Amino acid sequence: MSTTKSKRQSAKSTTKTEGFTAEEKAAMRARARELKEKTDGESAVREAIAAMSPKDRAIAKRLHELVKATAPDLSPKTWYGMPAYAKDGKVVCFFRNATKFKERYAMFGFNDSAKLDDGSMWPVAFAVKELTAADEARIGALVKKAVG
Repeated sequence: MSTTKSKRQSAKSTTKTEGFTAEEKAAMRARARELKEKTDGESAVREAIAAMSPKDRAIAKRLHELVKATAPDLSPKTWYGMPAYAKDGKVVCFFRNATKFKERYAMFGFNDSAKLDDGSMWPVAFAVKELTAADEARIGALVKKAVG
């Protein structure tokens, strides 16, 4: 075997990923449970929020109240273990706490069922480190637009 080929093979083996992280595997297990078990969405969301770190929990509680007030026709549920809000069974928006995947910030995001289309490009996720009144107003307006 040539030296060049040997170097390429060893480079491949050292850069190969190890697969899913423990956090990703836990999220997939949570999703499998969600699909099997038919639980009350509100209770499931409250349980998911209660399990978060204090900082993420405070943001998640406020977002939960905000989404429910802004779009009462959205149904709370968990999605991959995260608080989410669905319309006709499809998740429109969700909150991912920072500690879920060991990230430095939480995220509030929208799925493709959200009606946020604006030109050829638009944001569908926002990093959230805290919620100001202006942030809440912006999120409320986006949630309202997302449900149409």
